Amino acid sequence: MDPVDAPESVEAEPAAPVEPEPASAAQIAGDRIDVLRAFTADLAERGEPLGLIGPLEPPRLWTRHVLNSAILAPLITSGARVADIGTGGGMPGLVLAIVRPDARFLLIEPMERRCAWLSEQIEHLGLENVEVRRGRAEEYHDAFEVDQVTARAVTALRTLVPITAPLLRDGGEMLFLKGTSVEAEIRAAEKVLRKHRVTGALVEELGTGLLAETTRVFRATVERGSRAE
Repeated sequence: MDPVDAPESVEAEPAAPVEPEPASAAQIAGDRIDVLRAFTADLAERGEPLGLIGPLEPPRLWTRHVLNSAILAPLITSGARVADIGTGGGMPGLVLAIVRPDARFLLIEPMERRCAWLSEQIEHLGLENVEVRRGRAEEYHDAFEVDQVTARAVTALRTLVPITAPLLRDGGEMLFLKGTSVEAEIRAAEKVLRKHRVTGALVEELGTGLLAETTRVFRATVERGSRAE
């Protein structure tokens, strides 16, 4: 073959640099920081090939994903049983299980390869307060009740509430990480919130002074004792 006609070799795009650990990480994770570092390092190395994070995520892995999840830890009740819906690569459920060993977590995830990743991380990190359940949240209605349920970037509230409310005990709490449109989501979900007896809905901002961008959390309680009309 004439050298002129030879196909040109295509150089692979260099991997995006991984975000350095922010100074606030140790403050947020406390004495669990080494475990959180090990998880984040593995996610940075293998997350994109496994389809857990996109190619643009490594430069913001700590702030946008790991710490965005970990900042929810103070709202987890000590001794609580918590279900995390659509855990994906571990946010927020596995991150919370790392930071809050005093609570128990059920990671509900429908994709087999993600479940395999989560199970591998649990074993590798030596976590004893968390287990993986493969499937969708609605498949576990009537299977168990939990004290709190978490979710991050799953779906809008009007869809998320019906699939998560049945997992909660009477008086159980929803803790959903949300974006800037959360107030509009609440307005759009008013009928759904009433139907599922969800009360006390509010939005809290977490991470002031710790994160470059605060994290919005939708908080509400399921009260089955008296139906909200």
